[in-house]
Amino acid sequence: MRTMIISDLHGSEQTTRQALKYFGELNCDRLLILGDILYHGPRNPIPQGHNPKGVVELLNPLKDKIIAVRGNCEAEVDQMLLEFPCMADYALIEEEGIRIFATHGHLYNPGKLPFLPTGALFLYGHTHLWEVCREKGITICNPGSITLPKQGREATFAIYEAGIISVHRLEDGVRLASLPVKEA
Repeated sequence: MRTMIISDLHGSEQTTRQALKYFGELNCDRLLILGDILYHGPRNPIPQGHNPKGVVELLNPLKDKIIAVRGNCEAEVDQMLLEFPCMADYALIEEEGIRIFATHGHLYNPGKLPFLPTGALFLYGHTHLWEVCREKGITICNPGSITLPKQGREATFAIYEAGIISVHRLEDGVRLASLPVKEA
């Protein structure tokens, strides 16, 4: 199963549309959204292409393929518009013997990991900074932000398939980094 992982959409119809283009081109089976779907938040500027209603219209037709978690910018009104659950603090997924813990990053993060077995994959967003690394036998990935990347970085997303996590540039899909979840 091929999973696209995106985070921190912040209501940008433009970047959501661009990410979903790759979702289709890469024949992804599932879309994992790590929060901050519709609202840009009080600390962020209004993003280019800001149109939360447009984001809803793009995502709702994919509701059967989406797993989403709550970001620090989600509100109950967002759940009223979105036709897939988005208010859980985390999602646990078991795939091919690998435990995947998906969260936004404001509650659980690399500095405050939940208990996970060796060989697990920890996914988080929130910082708008992509990373792929391994710490104490746990693979950690932040897909970055498709809408408001920080520190001059490019907009990015991640792909998980067959035990490998990779981060890709949104502009052209080029892979920036990849790592097998389990050490060889």
